[in-house]
Amino acid sequence: MEGIEAARARLASRPPALGGRGLHGAFTRYLDHGSRQWAWLRGTLGSATGLVGVASQVGDSDMERGLLRMSGPRLQAAMFGALLLATWVDFLQLADAVLRQCPAYSVEKLFADLNRVLGLMAPTLADLASGDSERVEEAATAMPELMGKLTHEFDAIHRGARAAMENGAKLMVAAQVVEMFTMVSTMKLSLPWLPPAGPATLGVGLVMSPGGVMVGSRIVVSAEWVEMMRRLVQAGVLSVPAVSAAIRIHGGQVLMAQAHQDLPKGVRDALGDSPEVRGMRVTGRAGAGMSEAPKHHVLPKEHREWFEARGFKGDTDIDQFCVRLERAHHEAIHGGGNWKLGRIWPGEWNRMIMRVLSKAESETGRVLTRNEILKIVARNMRTHKLPMNFVPGRSR
Repeated sequence: MEGIEAARARLASRPPALGGRGLHGAFTRYLDHGSRQWAWLRGTLGSATGLVGVASQVGDSDMERGLLRMSGPRLQAAMFGALLLATWVDFLQLADAVLRQCPAYSVEKLFADLNRVLGLMAPTLADLASGDSERVEEAATAMPELMGKLTHEFDAIHRGARAAMENGAKLMVAAQVVEMFTMVSTMKLSLPWLPPAGPATLGVGLVMSPGGVMVGSRIVVSAEWVEMMRRLVQAGVLSVPAVSAAIRIHGGQVLMAQAHQDLPKGVRDALGDSPEVRGMRVTGRAGAGMSEAPKHHVLPKEHREWFEARGFKGDTDIDQFCVRLERAHHEAIHGGGNWKLGRIWPGEWNRMIMRVLSKAESETGRVLTRNEILKIVARNMRTHKLPMNFVPGRSR
């Protein structure tokens, strides 16, 4: 993230070249777009870090895992958002090189090219920044296809610049052309020409060698990275489809995304032969059978102010602590289908959990902390067989 922003800042601070061509004037909006994306990514990473901090202090292993899973959508959004930001900076560096060293390439055409690329990225960026776990998941699994489109756009600008120079009979030899485009961050290795299906690998600077080893100019996908992904998948923090998409992109296999398919063998091998991996397919939320399951607020909505006074705000707002339940299970813990009659039952979830929390405060003689509340809630969730897979619910 810091490296990406430093590269963008260097571009923004460069004075125009001879003839006044450079990333200024109308192109400033594209530099500003990168700055805005960097800002929301920093916020998302900070939010995920905050949840991890709460998880480390809660003192209950099940609730700790539940809180870590809450950070999963944020981590996925940041992971793929950073990839798109790196890709956008690659386009900016390419545009800067074209403006400075290829005067035969139309400024108006380059402006339109970047606008078209931004249009391709915008829906995915909006989904990633939404904070909605389902939208983030769908955006992540669609990323390999998007990266395929972006690599073609990158290659089209590259080829267009070369053609403009040739048509203009400019005195720039082939070696100078290669040098110009190796300024782009993802091409520092002077990579050989790739097949038409993948003319460049953007954002991460990685290519798959004939022996299947992932190497690149920016990072190497190490055994430690794969092990971390495997553990996060098994803990339910990251989803297998999202990690599958990340591995495809890192491997330069940007056009391999197909809906409702078994995960590629290479992805399964990387993530390990576990029941969690064997039981997963690349699918959307409807395919996973989750679209109709109702959400249950573990912390009762009618007592929102009570919880806010005890620290449940922001990333730990009570709307973040919802679980998906089968409709029958949801009705059962609330005393049946009629919620008004259900509230009369002492064992109804909302009445029960508030009674338990109030009793705990009376016994301690002080206001409970957020972590103490979470620990008590976790114990009662286990008693009532409620899963600690939290998803955001509908806010007030």
